[in-house]
Amino acid sequence: MTTSTGTGARLSGKRILVTGGSRGLGRALCTTFAEHGAKVALTFVRHSEAADEVRRACGSDARAYAVSSLDLASTEKAVRELERDWGGIDILVNNAGITQMLPLAMIDEEDWDQVLDVNVKGVFLTSKAVLPGMIRRRSGIILNIGSLAGARMLIAPVHYATSKAAIKGFTQAMAKELARHQIRVLCLAPGLLDDGMGTNVPEAGLADYLHHCALGRLGTLKEAAELAAFLVSDENSYMNGETVILDGGV
Repeated sequence: MTTSTGTGARLSGKRILVTGGSRGLGRALCTTFAEHGAKVALTFVRHSEAADEVRRACGSDARAYAVSSLDLASTEKAVRELERDWGGIDILVNNAGITQMLPLAMIDEEDWDQVLDVNVKGVFLTSKAVLPGMIRRRSGIILNIGSLAGARMLIAPVHYATSKAAIKGFTQAMAKELARHQIRVLCLAPGLLDDGMGTNVPEAGLADYLHHCALGRLGTLKEAAELAAFLVSDENSYMNGETVILDGGV
């Protein structure tokens, strides 16, 4: 895959940082953004070979950083490097997240803390690292990846659903506060997709989802990534603070 440079490229010249970009939806986001003409940097914690594959697929300007979203110092270091080499970060996509397929009775305090830390605190820390540059330039977009589980009554782990509901509120509060700096904040909340976390859903949960989905199928990573590309593009300049649900009609 090569980076698109055509005049019709939706994200031509945009500089984008994607957290958790080595696999699943993160990978699809990175490669799709590159196809639309963006420079892409991704973070990852494990799967270094996969991360390197994504970096190569996104073109010669792409970067990959072995950085946890919970490590503020390392995240700030990566951001400083991108600010120096790229001149800034136009778009941050907070995609990194985890889940555990556990019923409420089996969720320990450590499980709760881990999911809430990665899925909520990680978004806060990464945004905190990137925002100073956006504020200085009075320009920027943050796209938080939420989940249908944070917006609908679904069969889903309680701590995961809680973390994704928090992202919706975080998005709204950030959007209101940062609008004076010409920074927009959005949330994309997909339903079940054909890869990534959707593959961990138990058979009963999957059957229930498909039963209630008007289109009767899972979404694809590419569909979600293409919607994300539109959401962070200049074509979508009047949307702010919204959580956009992509679920096939549940």
